[in-house]
Amino acid sequence: MLSFATEFLDDMKRQLMSLGRDRYSLPRTYKRVSHAKDKARPELRKFGWETLGYSESFNLPPFRDSIQRVDGNNLTVEEFRRDFERPRIPVIITGLTDNWAAKDKWTVERLSKKYRNQNFKCGEDDNGNSVRMKMKYYHDYMLNNKDDSPLYIFDSSFAERRKTKKLSEDYSVPKFFEDDLFHYADDKKRPPHRWFVMGPARSGTAIHIDPLGTSAWNSLLQGHKRWVLIPPIAPRDLVKPMAHEKGKHPDEGITWFQTVYKRVRSPSWPKEYAPIECRQGPGETMFVPSGWWHVVINEEYTIAVTHNYCSVENLHLVWPKTVKGRPKLSKHWVKRLTEQRPELLEIIKSASEIPLYDMNESSSDSSSSSSSSDDSSDESDCDDSGRCGGRKRKNDDRSNECPEKMSTTYFQNSLV
Repeated sequence: MLSFATEFLDDMKRQLMSLGRDRYSLPRTYKRVSHAKDKARPELRKFGWETLGYSESFNLPPFRDSIQRVDGNNLTVEEFRRDFERPRIPVIITGLTDNWAAKDKWTVERLSKKYRNQNFKCGEDDNGNSVRMKMKYYHDYMLNNKDDSPLYIFDSSFAERRKTKKLSEDYSVPKFFEDDLFHYADDKKRPPHRWFVMGPARSGTAIHIDPLGTSAWNSLLQGHKRWVLIPPIAPRDLVKPMAHEKGKHPDEGITWFQTVYKRVRSPSWPKEYAPIECRQGPGETMFVPSGWWHVVINEEYTIAVTHNYCSVENLHLVWPKTVKGRPKLSKHWVKRLTEQRPELLEIIKSASEIPLYDMNESSSDSSSSSSSSDDSSDESDCDDSGRCGGRKRKNDDRSNECPEKMSTTYFQNSLV
């Protein structure tokens, strides 16, 4: 009897594998996708990627568009800083991609042809190593998969690789975000800050706060994304799925929309944590201020570019978090700022005198561009790729010093 059951299960597996192979148009896609899945999400080897049937059953409720939209052509940098960046108010800015080459070049067809044999990052293994797939296979997978939470291209090194760096020439950083203070640090020392993003329906990022107190902008070229943003003061335990809700996809956007989203939209949700919801469309740029919780899911296949940055307006938040999370970087960075932007030293000095635990204590951002760990670091939910659900790094330069002590003494020591 046991032998019969085993044979039956083996036969079912063979049939499912056959169906998977038949789904794709390229003969090697199934093998390449399976390899990437095993590396990126080994915990799903037995459970399966389509088990929950979300490709058929998952539907988002009608969106409540509560975000302000402004025309970037009629907005000055000072107005943006005064009305949105300084008070930390999310906004969608239109018109910023009108003159980008990416507007015409970044279609699924053109990208899959031009970058056919180039590898793009679509996940990480348990050691934090990139899991990559050639564009031709990912394109095939993206259009034909039925996964509950699909693989998602979130590539931070596209502009550094010889055969993909032309992507960075297809767009320009909008004027509102040009003064990125991390530019004063060496490229090899600064954290990853830009990502080419491409994925199918149901892919996305779990609820998180961007690392090191940075703000972010996200320009969408193709498709539609659903966003929910929650104020920084909201406690972590309230915005994250409960332990019994996490299931097999604890760090995926689709799990959040299946669980927490229902509570966020209910009348009982605390008014002081009122969310901002929106549906981002092609040509729209989302501004996410420092400290805001946000979660994103793709309604269909999407293509976008996103950057994290530090400006004069959020430096007082970024500096102490950088001291705590990236002490080697902060020492190098402050020396460069001293040489090239000495007017900012007063901001750094003032921020250094504020204990870290007082800067955004109620937001409990100890969890986010992604770890499944409950680490106390403010980057524990955001890996270097910007993806939620990343693993902790083995070689991290985070200091074990008391953060309060570091915040009051590090500024002077860095200048020695």
